[in-house]
Amino acid sequence: MNIQEIVSILVSAGIEPNEAKKEVKMLIEHYCNYSAKDIIMGKPIDYEKLKIVKQKAELRAKTREPIQYFMGNYYKVNPDVLIPRDEPEIVVHHAINIIKSKGLKKVLDIGTGSGCIACALSEAGCEVSACDVSEKALSVAKENSKNLYQKIDFVHSDLFSNIEGKFDLIISNPPYIPVGTELQKEVQFEPNIALFTTESTGCEFYKKIIEQGRDYLNKGGYVVFELGIGESEQVKTFFEECRYTNIVVEKDLAGIDRVISGQNCS
Repeated sequence: MNIQEIVSILVSAGIEPNEAKKEVKMLIEHYCNYSAKDIIMGKPIDYEKLKIVKQKAELRAKTREPIQYFMGNYYKVNPDVLIPRDEPEIVVHHAINIIKSKGLKKVLDIGTGSGCIACALSEAGCEVSACDVSEKALSVAKENSKNLYQKIDFVHSDLFSNIEGKFDLIISNPPYIPVGTELQKEVQFEPNIALFTTESTGCEFYKKIIEQGRDYLNKGGYVVFELGIGESEQVKTFFEECRYTNIVVEKDLAGIDRVISGQNCS
């Protein structure tokens, strides 16, 4: 048994080859205490530990349950929250660039889920409040913040319903998948409330946050969103209609509009 054979288990189950290689690497690092440097240097892997990796890969192939649920990655995740992926990292970097360049401090994370965005911004030195409509998601976020030693004010709130005070920046990765959209099997494990809008455009929460957010932003404050595919022009229009300025769209590595921000100057 070798690493390539384990990768083949995932590929045979329909997982894209590059993604399969990445997942096996994650499993090896976690269950074999094996670093990326060890892999490059060809350090031998304990056979008994490699058998555990094979068992986890077989479980992944059989259930198609997202690998993060049973490998205990950096952030705790379960079916009550979305799994942190590459896109939120782009959103966080965009927000941190604004925060540092403008000297901003107070941040509100709407729909915090696992708390990954809130924790990253807290680690960057921000004073962070984070809310979610799901109490189960908030429980996960609180545990992650505790494990990462980040002090965050968590609030059970449907958007701004229980939010008090004003902020320098509001950030959100809201539900943006139009209702009725068919998803790949892995994503079907994740909570519908964090994925789907109730209308066909996928843009309802952007509009609500942009409109209501002006009452919770300090003058000169920003709103930053992760974008769904094909939604940047509509969200930009929402910003313009509410008289936000300095609207910026950032693409991801695939060239897709992935982040948008706007400034409240009124």
